This record gives sequence, C-alpha cells and structure tokens, in this order.
Amino acid sequence: MTRTAAARAPGRVNLIGEHTDYNAGLCLPIALPHDTLAVATTTEEPRVRISSEQQPDSWTGALADCGPGGPRGWVSYVAGVLWALEQDGYDVPTGLDLHVTSTVPLGAGLSSSAALEVSVAVAVHALTGRDLDLAERTRLVEVCRRAETEVVGAPTGGLDQNASLLCDVDSALLLDFADASLTPIPLGFSAADLVVTVIDTRVSHALTDGDYGSRRRECESAAERLGVTTLRETDLDALSGLDDDVLRRRARHVVSENRRVRDATTAIARGDWERLGALFSASHVSLRDDFEVSCPELDLAVAAALGAGALGARMTGGGFGGSAIALVPRSGLPALRAAVDTAFAAAGHDAPAHLDAPPSAAARVVPRRP
Repeated sequence: MTRTAAARAPGRVNLIGEHTDYNAGLCLPIALPHDTLAVATTTEEPRVRISSEQQPDSWTGALADCGPGGPRGWVSYVAGVLWALEQDGYDVPTGLDLHVTSTVPLGAGLSSSAALEVSVAVAVHALTGRDLDLAERTRLVEVCRRAETEVVGAPTGGLDQNASLLCDVDSALLLDFADASLTPIPLGFSAADLVVTVIDTRVSHALTDGDYGSRRRECESAAERLGVTTLRETDLDALSGLDDDVLRRRARHVVSENRRVRDATTAIARGDWERLGALFSASHVSLRDDFEVSCPELDLAVAAALGAGALGARMTGGGFGGSAIALVPRSGLPALRAAVDTAFAAAGHDAPAHLDAPPSAAARVVPRRP
C-alpha cells in the first residue's frame, strides 16, 4: 500500500547578521509566508522520481544515486536531502515520488533552496511516523545543511535551514553559531504599525558560483592570521594586526555585524525602531564596502527606500544580487515602493518585485492534497 505525506517549508528574510553563520557568529532571521510544498508518495517500484511545478526537467533514478556526484541542478537539492537522511539513519523508502511547488522567488536571496530542502525533509520524515518535535527539527537542520554543502556544493553555514525549520509567527530567531543556542525574539512591528518589505532586485544570485565560497575562505584566512579558530573569538582592536587590507575589511564586517545583531535585539526589546533602522543601514554599508557583496541594484534599492522614509534598509542574504529589505511605517509603504520603482526605471534597470514579509511559521506537515 502506498503512503503519502506533504509538508510546507518557508523561505526566510535575515533581518541582520549576514555572512556570520559560518564564522560562529550571530544571525536574526524570520520566516516568510512564501513557501515550498513537497508531496512524497511511496511506490512499489524501487526508484525515486523528482519533479516540480516550476521546472521543466524531472529526474528518475535509484536512491543509491542521490548522493555526491549524483543528479545536478535543482534536483540535487532534493536528491541530496534523501542521501543525507539515509546517512543520518532515517529509513528512506527506496520507492518514492517527490513533487514540489513553490512560491519562494528563485535567486532572490530569500532561501528558496532551504525551503526546497526542508519541505522534502519534513515530508519524508512524516513517512517515517516520527513526531516533528524540537529535537527532530534540529536534527533535520543538519540533514539539510549537509545536503546543500556535500551534495549541491554550496558552502553555506546553516542559517537558512535553521530559519525554515525553527522560526515562529511574529518572532525572529536569534541564532548563535558559537554554542548552537536558539532564542526567540518577539517582534513588535505590528503594534508599532511598522512593516518589513522585501525588494527583489531580480538580479539572480547563486551560492555555487564561487564568490560566496571565496568570502568564506577569506574569513578563514583572516582568522588563521589572527591566531583564532573563528572570527567570533576576536574584536575590532585586534584587527589592526592584519596587514592584508582585504582580509582586514572582511573580518571587520563580521566582527561589527555580530555587534549589530546584539544591538538589534536590544533595540527590538526596547521598541527603539529608529535605532533598529540605523543598524540595518549600517549593516548594508558594511556589506557593501567591507565585505563587497552588494551590487548597484541593491545599493539603489536601499538608497531609494531610505529617501522615501524607511527607518532603515539593507541587502539581505548572501549578496551578489537578490533582495533588500526596508523597515517602514505601514502608511508609507505605497510611496516607498513607488519611489524604488521610479529609481530603477530612471537607472535603466528592470522593475523590481515587492513582497510582504510578516514573520511567519516554520516548516510543518500539512494534510495531503486531494
């Protein structure tokens, strides 16, 4: 008899704390309402079939072929999860149909990849009959991270998978990658009549194109020269000991960004929205100048948003394209979006897309589709 399970997993917006996860640092993401739905159905025939509503190509093969060196492209994210689940001791069916559909924009820096991985992991997990408690969610974070790093080949640090599996409604999640602690941070945006809006520049980015990996290697080199294991173990004063200007700027971003995350949680607790906005904007400057992961479209989106009354704005995600976010009074949202559109048109850029970003629920099992 066949069995079916379905799961939804959200994309994410990182409010602040960029390129800090793989440096044992601090991050503050929220989950998006945009998500990926995965439907997993067991089959009598011992083969895996992977398909998508958004992609023209599908893949059929054996479970044994899902690991490193297996299928490429978008399929590798799904196949990698099956491999990582089996590696971690889960009883993955050898006969399986997996079909996915998503509302998370691709290449927008909103972690469509983690939403895909997590939705598949949770759907297949449901077929095992296990409860999806906190321990299992935490275990699946590592399963999905391994899929992305060891099968897909993207050297990510785990921020996206944690956000998709562990965030909650009306809250951000303070992630500390030094001790793996998780702290929910209640957000008062609605009570303050504020919204976080996403500006998708439509400049597609990919974490496997080499630039992301080079930043990670530069951070590791900076830590080695400073005589520490990770950049979490140093401070701004110590960076004067780095005689390489590039490495010093990379390290300065990471160290100062961790401080900004701490300051942001304090500002949120106090309802000091002007301060939070200023931290967002300072983060963007650091990412643009010290870490050099912005692009003209992201810089324009941030500048236009600030000019239109945003309390703060910054790029979000790995960079090299993707999206920016802005913290804005709800009443000012239409004018802000119009100003950004006007600025893009004047610069000759393609029109951006705008998304609402209310802090939303983490991945969950859902009733099977009819």
